[in-house]
Amino acid sequence: MRYVDWAAADLRLLAAMRDCGSRPRIAAAARALSLSGEHGALWIAAGLVGAAADRERRGAWLRATALVCAAHVASIGVKRAVRRPRPQLPSEPLVRTATRHSFPSSHATSAAAAAVAFGALRPAGRRLAPPLAAAMCVSRLVAGVHYPTDIAAGAVLGGLTAGMGAAWMTRPLAPPAAEGGRNG
Repeated sequence: MRYVDWAAADLRLLAAMRDCGSRPRIAAAARALSLSGEHGALWIAAGLVGAAADRERRGAWLRATALVCAAHVASIGVKRAVRRPRPQLPSEPLVRTATRHSFPSSHATSAAAAAVAFGALRPAGRRLAPPLAAAMCVSRLVAGVHYPTDIAAGAVLGGLTAGMGAAWMTRPLAPPAAEGGRNG
């Protein structure tokens, strides 16, 4: 059985991805994705647009958005408990971060939650959300602010959170209570 130095592998992969950020177009894309994904903003906005545009499934869109928020909050809780420091590379990160802790990636968590939750609602969500979520995850490596294991853990956390809430998300809303017995 061969021993794998996971920490070294994590750092090597991160360094290779961060080197991709030396190209101006790639750096700009990584910055844009990182900024739009801060605190789950892109995914929350997408969920609210979905709720506004799809009246038939408005409740499901709002619950899907709530699952994205719940996943994000869960990632913050794990991050505060684990307290893994951000990577230190020779090159500066492309973006600033809200905290100095990196595990798990909250961007990856909310992105994976959105891919699962929004993908369950519309065929377009199944085509658009997963590639955009993957790009969001890669952007954090290119920006140099997360180890690959931070991204993987965040994606698992987000996917599990949204997956566990899928039945609740797609359940029909209860009809309003009847106003029986009231005199108008």
